Amino acid sequence: MKDSETISRRAVLGSGLGVAALAAAGLGHSGALSAAETPAGRLDLEDPALRAKVRAKTLGSIEEELVYTFYRLHLYGYLHDGNLVPFFTMNNLNITRWKPLPNGNYLSVGAECGVYCKFDTDEVLDVWENPVTGEKRKVWDFIGGPLKVEIGPDGVITGGVAELSPEVLRMEVMGDKLFVPTAAHMAMPNPFDPKEWPKSSSGTTRYWDSLLVAAAEVSDILDPSLSMAPAFLQFQNLGSWHPWLGLGGHAGRTYGRAYGTKYRTLDDLPSGVLKGIEKRVPEIFDFESWKEPRLDVIDYKKARKPE
Repeated sequence: MKDSETISRRAVLGSGLGVAALAAAGLGHSGALSAAETPAGRLDLEDPALRAKVRAKTLGSIEEELVYTFYRLHLYGYLHDGNLVPFFTMNNLNITRWKPLPNGNYLSVGAECGVYCKFDTDEVLDVWENPVTGEKRKVWDFIGGPLKVEIGPDGVITGGVAELSPEVLRMEVMGDKLFVPTAAHMAMPNPFDPKEWPKSSSGTTRYWDSLLVAAAEVSDILDPSLSMAPAFLQFQNLGSWHPWLGLGGHAGRTYGRAYGTKYRTLDDLPSGVLKGIEKRVPEIFDFESWKEPRLDVIDYKKARKPE
């Protein structure tokens, strides 16, 4: 993830909404939504102030608090021919501090990590046998941050080391559930020159596509006692080979399928997950005191020699 203080596709933010506008809509920072505020208890997604609040409440929180988001991410290799090849599973944890802003938007600042495990298990991998090449590779755990995201009614602004620039898609209610989809695409120069790093480089350009959807019960969105709505989160991604895989020169990309949810406390994580994260990337729990940003691709390049 790169330092993306410049605004690109994510910068489709709606006009700033002040505290007065929120109060007039019955959506002050301290108050959640109530069914009486929308016709027949449904969400009025035509209201920009409401859209910003709904988006934040589904993806994170509308109050100042830490939110823990866990994904079980199954990763496969796609070689532009044949079926997907199972690689491994990543236990991915995102920790973010959310807070409302005076302009009516919501800010989250956080970091994320990922521990690679034997496919569909919590068995942490030290060494991975590449099913494409047969080579045994030392695993490079994932960590990155800080990630800054400001959420508005119709878009988000990113900063910190965030590489991806999501486009918000149409929120909509289906039955008793609200769906909040986003799409993100990236194409940027590869820091691993294929001539210097023939085994590590995926080519002159790095590509990444990520498609996410969050779903929450409308009743939870409308519940005034909840600052963050329980949500089901799911995404797919398609990305250039990571350097640590040793797949330079091989056509293809990794395909990921993830599903997860938000938690208020680490104690609620699935059994076995926390132990692996504490062992491999314990610095994630102290991300708010980091002096320097972390980015796994750059960290890998600094720590390794060309191969």
